Amino acid sequence: MTEIEEEEQEGPRKLSRRYITRLGFERLRERFRFLLDEERPRVTHEVAVAAAHGDRSENYEYKLGKKKLREIDAELFRLKKKLESFEVVDPAKRRGEERAFFGATVTYEDEDGARTTVQIVGSDELDESLGKGRISYEAPLGRALLGKEEGDAVVVRRPAGEVELTVVAVEWK
Repeated sequence: MTEIEEEEQEGPRKLSRRYITRLGFERLRERFRFLLDEERPRVTHEVAVAAAHGDRSENYEYKLGKKKLREIDAELFRLKKKLESFEVVDPAKRRGEERAFFGATVTYEDEDGARTTVQIVGSDELDESLGKGRISYEAPLGRALLGKEEGDAVVVRRPAGEVELTVVAVEWK
């Protein structure tokens, strides 16, 4: 049993690490690179040009540029800390696993027979640009699906009341 499976078996609230799929990690890393290699140098140049115009105390462009630089630096710091804290999980390397864990694509059927397919991911990966049908492993539905396999029934509490879902398939893509 892998470390991830052991932690997931302990219960979804006890996960000590932060997980992210390779796709989500690459997206965050690309954002970090963009800010560091393109956006920050561009804004730094704008600040230098504005500073050359003279009195900085009344120079709106200069003040605005310095503010943008502080915001970029703060975001770079947050992204760096996030990237360092994640454990990257590649769902494709878990093929053959029958139970749903982080990164699994799960198809379930509700009480009315409607089928829905979702991928269990981290909260930093819910952006629709990465694909539709992504749910956080920290969400009620995500927590309910962890550790389940084909044929298992789960009860999920939602604002409209409890609903029973049946797991139809667990895939690793």
